[in-house]
Amino acid sequence: MPTVSGYTFFDTAIGICAIAWSGAGICGVMLPERDEAVLRERLRRRHAEARECPPPQAEAADAIAGITALLSGKDSDLGAIRIDLEGRDAFQFRLYALARAISPGRTRTYGELAEELGGIGLSRAVGQAMGANPVPIIVPCHRVLAAKGKMGGFSAPGGAAVKRRILEIERAAFPDPSRLL
Repeated sequence: MPTVSGYTFFDTAIGICAIAWSGAGICGVMLPERDEAVLRERLRRRHAEARECPPPQAEAADAIAGITALLSGKDSDLGAIRIDLEGRDAFQFRLYALARAISPGRTRTYGELAEELGGIGLSRAVGQAMGANPVPIIVPCHRVLAAKGKMGGFSAPGGAAVKRRILEIERAAFPDPSRLL
């Protein structure tokens, strides 16, 4: 786990989110909970050593602006935001790089990413790594769907409903809109 130096909360079109940073980059993004107190408690459990403070002007401030813009339906490229993936393995590094290359409004499947990483048999590992993604939105795990374009899971609070909402905000194109259900 990265050594987190600070965190802050910020408002978005889908609710209050949180972001945490270290000296190496953004190391945590948390999507909204049912209320802010639950989000605060989850953040304190995950990053007990960090302190709440205003974001530094570099990574955190840029990340907040980009995430806020993206979640309000504006074009926002989060690809330049430095992330701290300390404690992640080589497979996760490669997978998260592939996921970061998926543009807003586009989707890929767990199987497609698994094929690029070595074979369809890695699909479950892709899903597990996406579920462990510490920086959702920056590493856009919401853009990774199950086979045949089905929604699949989403480990953030609100589950697949939140995943669907974010994809709708991004105006993702689906061959069959009923697959979003």
